[in-house]
Amino acid sequence: MRLRNKPWAVKLVQEHPESVLDRPDPEKQIDWSQRFADCSRPLEIEVGSGKGHFITTLAEQNPDKNFVALELQVTAAGMILRTKLEKKLDNLQILCADAADITAFFAANSADTLYLNFSDPWPKTKHEKRRLTYKTFLEKYKKILKPGGQIEFKTDNSGLFSYSVASMNNYGMHFDFVSVDLHHENEEIVAKNIETEYEHKFAAKGNPIYALHADFGVE
Repeated sequence: MRLRNKPWAVKLVQEHPESVLDRPDPEKQIDWSQRFADCSRPLEIEVGSGKGHFITTLAEQNPDKNFVALELQVTAAGMILRTKLEKKLDNLQILCADAADITAFFAANSADTLYLNFSDPWPKTKHEKRRLTYKTFLEKYKKILKPGGQIEFKTDNSGLFSYSVASMNNYGMHFDFVSVDLHHENEEIVAKNIETEYEHKFAAKGNPIYALHADFGVE
């Protein structure tokens, strides 16, 4: 969902180039060692971070890891940045860019985990290639993830979930966890789950939340 333009958010992004890479040139590789204090830490990426509740909470809970919020909308990037600054999250960077260019921004075998939370379902067949679990996106994720690196996916859209399971299975991925009602799993799983803004909204309406964890294996 496209957010309304918020001038303060755009201005905030412009004022903090040390925290936000705003539409960088895909032809120029990003030196993440200059963006994080310690690049030896595990790197986790959320593709499509929205307002950022999930990724900022994750970064706050895991100071021993580095995180990148990849978000296309500048207004959303500004909202994430505001929380980052308020919570002083030095282990979080914001990349305002198109996910289609993800392999240009991250080196091969550099990420440990990739999160896809409530991605646009693009329900029309003619838009299949835009779905973030389409085979060309999976190919890109495989390149940037370390061997054994994991994709964690959540959605409230049953159609997108079924499509994603089939797409990942056809790509030869291994499933470590699959749920068609995440919020009613055992207490340990529910306790570990960090809700996104959309997830809280949909779950409050009684909608089931679908989730899976999958990896490409170790070749």
